[in-house]
Formats: sequence, C-alpha cells, structure tokens
Amino acid sequence: MNPGPEEDVGVANTQLYAVVNPATGELVKAYPTATDEAFDGALDAAATAYVQWSRQTAVAQRAQLLSTVADLHSERSEYLAEIIHREMGKPVDQAVAEVEFSASIYRYYAENAHTLLADERIELLEGEGTAFMRRRPIGPLLGIMPWNYPCYQVARFAAPNLALGNTIVLKHAPQCPESAAALQQIFTDAGWPQGCYVNVYATHEQIARAIADPRVQGVSFTGSERAGAEIAERAGRSLKKVVLELGGSDPFVVLSTDDLDATVQAALDARFENTGQACNAGKRVIVAEDIHDAFLARFTEKVLAMADGLAPLSSVAAAERLEEQVERAIADGATFVSAGKRTGAYFPPGILTGVSPASPSAAEELFGPVAIVHRAGSEDEAVELANGTPYGLGSYLFTTDAEQAMRVADRIDAGMVFINGVGLEGAELPFGGVKRSGFGRELGRAGIDEFANKKLIRTARA
Repeated sequence: MNPGPEEDVGVANTQLYAVVNPATGELVKAYPTATDEAFDGALDAAATAYVQWSRQTAVAQRAQLLSTVADLHSERSEYLAEIIHREMGKPVDQAVAEVEFSASIYRYYAENAHTLLADERIELLEGEGTAFMRRRPIGPLLGIMPWNYPCYQVARFAAPNLALGNTIVLKHAPQCPESAAALQQIFTDAGWPQGCYVNVYATHEQIARAIADPRVQGVSFTGSERAGAEIAERAGRSLKKVVLELGGSDPFVVLSTDDLDATVQAALDARFENTGQACNAGKRVIVAEDIHDAFLARFTEKVLAMADGLAPLSSVAAAERLEEQVERAIADGATFVSAGKRTGAYFPPGILTGVSPASPSAAEELFGPVAIVHRAGSEDEAVELANGTPYGLGSYLFTTDAEQAMRVADRIDAGMVFINGVGLEGAELPFGGVKRSGFGRELGRAGIDEFANKKLIRTARA
C-alpha cells in the first residue's frame, strides 16, 4: 500500500490531524497533535500496563476482552463506517464490510488464542528430560497505520498482540483521527486497562524518537516504501523487530477459464474494491493470448460502466499522483481508455494497455481505479510479467488446469497466491509479502508469532 509522503517519519510535521471530506475538500474537524509530555505519557502507560497487567494475566482474560472488542465492532459497524466514509470517501457498504471483517479478526484471536499460544513440545534427539517452546510477550509495541482501511489495518496488528500480552501504542494516519478516537473508545469500553491500547496523535518527530525508546520493543508499519525503509533503518539501529507491509502491484493472471464473464467480474472486484486503493488489489491483469481480446472487450465495457457512482479517492493529492502516473505511461507509449477526466479527488476508472515491460510504468504501483492489461503468449511469459515488478505482496491466478495452477503458483514471487477466486482472505490466513512489499506476516499463527518471545524451556529430567 502506498499512502503517500505524509507517512514519512524523517520530515517535520506541522499539519494537524484532520478529517477532510475528500468529495468536497471541506475541513470537517481538526485535531491537534500530542504534546511531547502527552506522548511520553502514552509510552509510560503502555510500559506500566505491560508490567503490571498484561504479563500477569491469563490468556483467557485477554481473550474475553478481545471478544468484547469484536462485539463492539459489530454493534457499532454503521457508526464506524460513517466515520470511514467521512475521512477517506469509502462507500458506506464497503466500510461496513471492513468493520465486520475487523470484528472477525478480534473474534478469531479470542477463540483461538489458547491453542495458538499453547506450549510446543520438542522431541529430543538425545538425553533425558523434556523441551518445549513457550510463546511469551515482549512488551510495548508501536503501530503506525495507514488511511485506506482504518479499522482493518489496526485489527491485523492489535488483535494478535493483545492476545499474546503485548501492549499497543497506536499512531493512525493524519486523515483518520476520528477513526482513531472511535477505536480507542471501543478498547476502553471493552474493559482493557489504561495503557494496554493507547491512541496518540503523534508527530513524525515523536515517532522517530519512540522507535529508539527502550520502552518500545517492536514496530509494525503499513505504508510507503520510503517510510518503511526509514523506519526499518531506525529500528535496526536500536535492534528492534519490525513488521513492514508496503507497496504492492499484484498480478491477476488469467491462463484459461470456463466462465469468461465470471472471471472478468473477479478481475473487476480484485482491482476496484475501495476505489482501487488497496495494497493487494489486482493491479496488473495478465491474460493468455487466446482469450485476451474477448477478455479485454468485456473488461473495458464493465470498467467504463463503473464511472457512475464511483467514490472519490482519499484526497485531491492522491488523484493528482495517479493522474501523473497515467500521463507518464501514455508518454512512454501506452494507450489509456477512460470514462472521463479527473475532477478534484474523483478519478474516472480506466485501463492502460500497451505498457511495455521495460517501461518504468510497468513496475509502478497505481493506487486508484486504473488497471493495466497485458497480453501473454505463453505460461512462461505470463509468469515473467507477473514477476516483473519490485513488489511481491499478493497475486491472483485463474486457470482450469489444476496441475498448471500449482505449477504457476509455485513460480510466482509473492507472499500470497489466490487461485480461481478473489476476496478469499481470512483471519486465519497469514498476510504479507516479499521483495519491496516488506517482510513479516500478520494474521493466523504467523501473526501472533511475529512479536513473541519463543522461549525454549529445557529440563534435564522428566
């Protein structure tokens, strides 16, 4: 996901956290950034809660609180969805779905924490006694979250770590202060003690200091490559564990289909959900030559028809960045078909064809309602196109050949491959990428292991 330069942590931040209606540019409400004293108090609260509460509680206690968090998400789904709509323009129905998915994540860890954190026995090769691995928390964690999924991104980070017993200091994106406050209220109302989950409207300078602060034991960041690299560098100097979920330009590979209309619809769903502002959207559609023309004709028709009722992008700046990227691709020889021209934050849906694999545009992440469509003359060429990007987050593969599905899935350089379906993510499934898409995993067992002390306990006698 590429939220833009506002996520960089090495530059001055004089902008208030603010809700700005992306459809009109109207300032709804501004929130002042935290004072240094307030931010230091947030770190203190998280450190104190970790020592005095989290480390002293049983898994069942934390799981019960997470279950309440899940229930409150469901109860307040319409309320949270309206906030998301105000902040970044997401259609309310999609925002409700995001909140409900977030609730399922909290519920998953509430119901499965005991199993996920059970001692793991190790069979000894020699000697007497026993050995096992026990997962324990490591302390306060810093989460730096983006704007495109204000509830879901927080859930992916907070749920497994609160289940484990870590505490959370959460910095949300500057354009999501109302979501940040609403989520803090949910954790408070659910009964989490003060300091277990702390929202803070931090400046970039405060975040930079917090990464080096000895009270903070790890950092999770979702955002731009540039900011991710800087955060990883800062954390590395202090020997802090980092999980990074960065850019993505996921391929949507179609090698064969027995239902062209359904496959075209799947490509639409993969590309244009959240107005194309998703890290794991199917941004590059790669179609086998024998069905390319028929696919492109139907895909184009449906894309252009989406113009009516399409939501705005998160900001005018986001739409301007996408417009610049499209113009560079056209200048480099690509053809662009669109339903109209950009107006403010509204960017009409469109398709780029004829993008040379050698063009810089072929490797860029387009964060909005524009799809690139490639023609592939063979399976090998399709794989080469799929891997022809510095990113490696997710991917989609459609084929009627089961053996080909496994063969190609194994060759795609990505952290996730979804075969013959979209929208298949789940709380139990690990999420993350390779290459410049970052490292580490969220969700499932992998998500609870990232910031765990996997402690070996070995006894000499049984």
